[in-house]
Amino acid sequence: MNLMSKHRILFPTIFSSFLFFSLIILTTCQQRQSSLVEGKFETYIIDRGNIETFEVCEGYVEPANEVLLLSPTSSIVDKIIKGAGQQVTEGEAIIELDTKPVNDKIEQLNDQLAVANNNLERTRLNARSTKADLLFSQETKKLKIASIKSTVSDQKQLIDVGGISQAQVDKTEQELILANKDLQLAEEKNTIRLAQLGAEEKGLLLQIEMQEKELLQQRNLLKMMQVKAPSNGIILSIHAKEGEKIQGEKLLATISDLSRLKVEASIGERHRKLIKIGRKANILAGDERLQGRISSIMPRLDNGNLHFSVVLTEDDQSKLIPNQKVELHVIRKAKCNVLRIKKGELLDFKDKQWLYKVIGDSAIKQEFTFGLISEEFAEITEGGQEGNEIVISTSTPLRNLNSVEIERQK
Repeated sequence: MNLMSKHRILFPTIFSSFLFFSLIILTTCQQRQSSLVEGKFETYIIDRGNIETFEVCEGYVEPANEVLLLSPTSSIVDKIIKGAGQQVTEGEAIIELDTKPVNDKIEQLNDQLAVANNNLERTRLNARSTKADLLFSQETKKLKIASIKSTVSDQKQLIDVGGISQAQVDKTEQELILANKDLQLAEEKNTIRLAQLGAEEKGLLLQIEMQEKELLQQRNLLKMMQVKAPSNGIILSIHAKEGEKIQGEKLLATISDLSRLKVEASIGERHRKLIKIGRKANILAGDERLQGRISSIMPRLDNGNLHFSVVLTEDDQSKLIPNQKVELHVIRKAKCNVLRIKKGELLDFKDKQWLYKVIGDSAIKQEFTFGLISEEFAEITEGGQEGNEIVISTSTPLRNLNSVEIERQK
């Protein structure tokens, strides 16, 4: 083949290669946007909120407490209503105890209370009668004294005219002295007797009050003879048998308290410095995020993992159930109420980055400075203000322009 033939073959090959690469460059250029088409890009309006960085681990939900149910008094187990492993709701009966001893005690106290009230009524009537007698006796003595005083006065007038001797006057005055002393003694005795009657009544009232308190205790005890669940839970064990005679405060049952829950979790040894008592941790249950704090840490590693417990700090724990597997976010760093922007395809979350801020029908290129960066948000320290709308993703890359037009759909 001569030189001319080789050149004829080589030229179409070079031309084809040049055409191929030109098409690639043209296609690449066509894919980069010079405008933003409405509906083909996503924006985020800068807001204020919390930003948290965290370490992810897993755990299982467990009851935070166990409740011990004790016998309220000595009795006999009549019936076991619920067994180990069964779930109970607050106020549901678990064990019934024989109520006969308590009912007998209540009947006895009612009888004693009736007698005490009868004694009180009789004492009060006696007191009224005694008071009347004492008053009558006291008034009689006063009348006698008044009569003697009148006699002494008359005798003193007669003695002036010689109608009576001085000895008779002295005798009457002596009777007056004795009558006054008798009255004074009677008044002192009456005061003592009335105080005694008051003390008797007070003693009976105190006795009745004590019996009424004991009666109330026995009636409350009667209600407790049906042993009930103090909260929602699961019966872990029953420590009694039907027909068994038991003493007071004997352990009857153990139940888990489902009103308060915790998460038992584990994390790799390399994160052991992160796990500290009191550190915040979020529990993810479906779409819900519940707050909690680390409450205890196991002192030893298990197969290279550190085990710890997280108690929930929220009152509403109804979204969790025992043995549920949950994701746990142990918080590393957190900032509250800061300017933030959500993660998008256009954000690489370096310390500084150029982004496009939407202003009217244009997106203007502007530099942003970031602070704390999490998996979901980045803190904006410079370049943006609350309410700014920022382009965070597009269907195709943007050209490196200072501003880009936005094509609104009509």
